[in-house]
Order: sequence, then structure tokens, then C-alpha cells
Amino acid sequence: MALVEGIDGSTAPLDSQELRAEGGQLPAAREGGVMRKSGSGASASPNTLYYGDNLDILKNKIKDESVDLIYLDPPFKSGTNYNLLFQAAGLDAVGEQVEAFKDTWKWGESSERAYDEVRNYGKLGLALSGIRKWLGDRNEMMAYLAMMAVRLVHMQHKLKPSGSIFLHCDPVASHYLKILLDALFGGGSFQNEIIWSYRRWPTKASRLQRMHDVILFYSIDPEQAKFNIRYQDPTESSKKRWKGKKQNVTFDLLGHRNPTAELSEESVGVPLNDVLKIPVIAPVSKERLGYPTQKPLRLLQQIIDVASDPGDLILDPFCGCGTAVDAAEMLGREWIGIDIAHYAVTLIEERLARWRPGATYEVFGRPTTLAGARDLAQRDKFQFEWWAAWLLGGRATRKKARMMALMGE
Repeated sequence: MALVEGIDGSTAPLDSQELRAEGGQLPAAREGGVMRKSGSGASASPNTLYYGDNLDILKNKIKDESVDLIYLDPPFKSGTNYNLLFQAAGLDAVGEQVEAFKDTWKWGESSERAYDEVRNYGKLGLALSGIRKWLGDRNEMMAYLAMMAVRLVHMQHKLKPSGSIFLHCDPVASHYLKILLDALFGGGSFQNEIIWSYRRWPTKASRLQRMHDVILFYSIDPEQAKFNIRYQDPTESSKKRWKGKKQNVTFDLLGHRNPTAELSEESVGVPLNDVLKIPVIAPVSKERLGYPTQKPLRLLQQIIDVASDPGDLILDPFCGCGTAVDAAEMLGREWIGIDIAHYAVTLIEERLARWRPGATYEVFGRPTTLAGARDLAQRDKFQFEWWAAWLLGGRATRKKARMMALMGE
């Protein structure tokens, strides 16, 4: 019999009287921050956390052309030897729901279903089938791309004509994902390949140190897309030469550049470029939540600030510890977060209660009946234990928390 650990360290069976209720209804969900309710249907609130598979939620819970900006940082096995991603695997791999705590994807029935759903979907289907012929069909990279392709289709449907998507990935997968995005959105929708450059402790390797992530920026229609020009400080040499003044550049009739002229106006800086030099979160930072793939709040603030306006709706379908949700709340945007790991949902609730105490939102996807609880237990015992511990006011061990957090930011 499975046990949950209480706040005081005691344990109780998961089928104890505390999980039973008259009429098959479970006890009321514990309040988290100023969350309004926890249910299983579509949200009436603009700010919503969904617990569950984002593919199902994208298909059935979010209206088409309702989202202004999508940011996603999907899980990827970035720490694995690159060549291992292309090794063949058997078809007995379990699906994503059971493996929610692992930062990996294996070829199996769910991968095959995802591939079948998009293989005839226009240019995206052609691109994915071509990659499959090249890579083979039973390795982690192909499974990852099939999983992403079907979800990207539904994300595209959710964006408004003025909407944009920012896909955060590492250099191991970025070139494959760019092919999928070009095929789905069209090459003319590509805006930027943003480089998040950072420094960290170096590793021993016979290559240059990998010190950046890639964020692929596409818009449904670049002519309609929202974009707010933001500025950064000029270089030290420019500050010294121009003393903070604007410069004026002109060209002669032959197209030759004339000497740069100094203006009397003060410069506001230079437009933000596509290399974002933002430090990773320091181990001792108050911002750190103990989530291995947590991204800096400043990074998400910059992305949301440049490509949306106050009141716009932000969607993060792999929301992890909720950095995009936190940044959206901070900047006055509405938001939707989705995660397949219950630990991630509870962590976001704690984060908002601590740092955004005025936030209002709803949570959907948690079991609200005994039948729903039994269904979750049959599908995923790990997620059931997390949910039951939350319901009873319990906690999980740090070791299991770290395992669950490997799902990704």
C-alpha cells in the first residue's frame, strides 16, 4: 500500500478515510495564495494553471486565436551524449504521462500517434517525414520532434494574427526545431534566433564551452505582430566618443557614408539586439527555487515586454516552475500555464503566494472525485502520490522533488 508523508514526518495510506467523501467527492482543495478554485473544466478566469498533458489542453481548453504570445521551454535531454539521441530504442517505452519526472522522450506508441497526426499536415508533414527518413524512426531525437510537431500545430492555432511564439531550446535541437517552425509558420514568419548568453562553471571538454541557449522567435504575420522597441546601453567606446549624444548618419548620392554627425539630443541607447547577456541564477540567489531548469526572471521579462502589451494573454505550455507566469503577472499580462507534473503546479502556487500575493487565478486538472483520483493512480502512481500529498497537506522528499523537477522549465 502506498504511503504519503505528512508535514510532521508521519505516513498514512493513500486509501485512508481522509481521501474518502460522501457521494464520491473529494475534500475541498487547499487554498493556495488567492486561487479562486480548483476544478476540471475550462477556465472562466484569464489567469489559469492547468495540470495535465498540454496536447489535450491545447486541443480542448483554449480558444483558437486567443493568445498574444507563447513562450515555451520544452524538456530536452540536453545533458546526454549527443550521439545517444540517435540510437535505436525498442517500442516498449512508457508514455509521457508516466515519465513526467524525466527529461527525456522515447519512441513508443505516443510518439507514433503524434507522428501520424501531423505526417499529412502540409509542409510540416513533409519536413517531419523527411527528417524521419534521415534520422530513423526509433530514437529519442525523432520522438522528441514528433512530440513537438503535433503540439506546435495546436499552438499556432491559438495565436492571434498579431501573435508571436518564442521557442527556447539548446543548440543540440535548435536546428531541427527551426526546420519544423519554418515549415509550419513559413520562412517569412521568422523574426530572430535569439541567443541567451551566460557564464557558468566550465566543464572539461575537447571543444569550446557551451555557454548559450537558443530562442527561436516567429510571428504569425510580422507586419501585424506586436513589437516594442527597447534599448540597451551603447558600448563603452561609443559612450566615450559621443558623450551620450545621438548621432546622425547620412549618405551621399553615390551611396557612400558621410562622416557621422553629433546631435544635441541625448541618446536613449541602442536598440536591443538578439544576443541577451543575462546571468544564470546564482546558487545563493533568493530567486532560486531549487528547480534545475529554472530560467532567470529577467530573461522572461525582456521577452514578454518586447512582444506584448499590458492586458495581453501569455501562454506557457511547459511552464515548469512558472517563470513565464511570474513575469506575465509582474508585467500586468494575463496568463495560462500548463504542466504535466503536479509538483510544478504546486510550486507555482507557492511562488505566486510568496512573490505576487495579489495574483488571482484558477487551477484545473486535479482530480475532484474518487473516480478521478483512481484514474490518476492507474495512469501515473508518481503523480498520484504528489497530488495526494498536496491534498492532505503533506510534502514529498527533496530527492523525489528533484526527480519531478527534471520535467523542465
